[in-house]
Amino acid sequence: MVKQLFLGALALLVACGAPKNSDNNTQTVTPVVEGATIELMAIPQTGGASINEALWARKSSRDFTREALTLEELSGVIWAAAGINRPENSHLTAPSALGLYPIRTYAFLAEGVYLYNPATHCLERVAEGDHRPLTAMQEFANEAALNLVFVADLSVYDGKNIPMEKAKGLCGLDAAGYVENANLYAAAHGLKAITRGSYKEAELLALLGLDPATHCVALAQTIGK
Repeated sequence: MVKQLFLGALALLVACGAPKNSDNNTQTVTPVVEGATIELMAIPQTGGASINEALWARKSSRDFTREALTLEELSGVIWAAAGINRPENSHLTAPSALGLYPIRTYAFLAEGVYLYNPATHCLERVAEGDHRPLTAMQEFANEAALNLVFVADLSVYDGKNIPMEKAKGLCGLDAAGYVENANLYAAAHGLKAITRGSYKEAELLALLGLDPATHCVALAQTIGK
């Protein structure tokens, strides 16, 4: 009898202590396995905190641990920033001036640099190794699990009769939408984030093999725990 009571109490303790989410009462934790491609997970239409709760929780953080994001967290952050939310026309979660979407989203992880492909919802590796120090002038970025760099492809404005400085300004506005989407997603899911305007632009573009005459870094962001 005592043994049965003990086993029953243990089962209840495990059940009560299990992490929850709003989707299926069980929080799945999948590790990120870096390789040539990281296939991200589909994002449910419900979950996380409410928009009001996320706005109240949103703040800039500068202290991060080395703890990696789960595949669920990485998938959600990337999709929030630059994912497709209208498959019928491939439009993204963030707005874009003139609907040109010049921003390319690069994810800097501990073992590699990846370009996000919204059409396939995958991260495609473009460089091996830890290049997080290029994404910021602050030491905390070297520790955090994820640094996002939003690069503008200025060639999308060719033939639009838009001066270069104006085009760069539009890219900055676009990137701000991507960044704030990710900020709010992080706040709604218990992650830390900060938007940054400091980075080693020339070295970043060289690493990514991009021509500085047609590309520029619009913004950067650090996300982690």
